[in-house]
This record gives sequence, structure tokens and C-alpha cells, in this order.
Amino acid sequence: MITRQEVIQYCLTFPEVFEDYPFRDEMWTCMRIRTSKRIFAWIYEREGHIWVNVKCDPQWRDFWQKAYEAVVPGYHMNKKYWNSIILNGTVPAKDIRRMIAESYDLCK
Repeated sequence: MITRQEVIQYCLTFPEVFEDYPFRDEMWTCMRIRTSKRIFAWIYEREGHIWVNVKCDPQWRDFWQKAYEAVVPGYHMNKKYWNSIILNGTVPAKDIRRMIAESYDLCK
């Protein structure tokens, strides 16, 4: 999973999710839960890669950052609750999906 479209398509598999562009900028996509309007994934391009910001339990935040160099404290987010995943091919798709799913669960 390394493209914006792959992440968007995966996020759309969750119930009541829609794609939004809050900044009227095609480079910043957010995935929202329809019932609460909460954002569980921010998708954007930075430094030549697609990045995905996901909410995480503080206990898992550090685990993911230690497990993968491409998981860093959330860019422009509260670093206590958010990580950024840099889609550079080093984080397995199954773990990216798991982090997105956990973010969805925390935000619903």
C-alpha cells in the first residue's frame, strides 16, 4: 500500500465513511465517519511520499514508531495520540491497514 488511492479505497471499506477535502486542496484528503464527522485518517503528500496520519492509543503509538522508521509522530497533529505513516514501501500493508482500522475504531 503506497498510493493515495489505495489508502482511500481501504478507508472506504469501513461503515459510514466518506472522503473529504477540507482545505479545497487535492493534496490533502481526510477520511471521515459520516455520523460524527470525525476524521480518522489524513492523507497527503510530503517529501515525495504519501503520508497518512492515524489516531492511536498512546500505548501503541510508541510501539509502531519503534517497529518502523517510517512511522513518526503525527505531522501537524497532537503527538500524544497521532502517528504519521510514510508510505515509502517499508511498512507492510497489513500493518498499515491495522493502524488505519485502529484509528477508525478510536474515532467512531
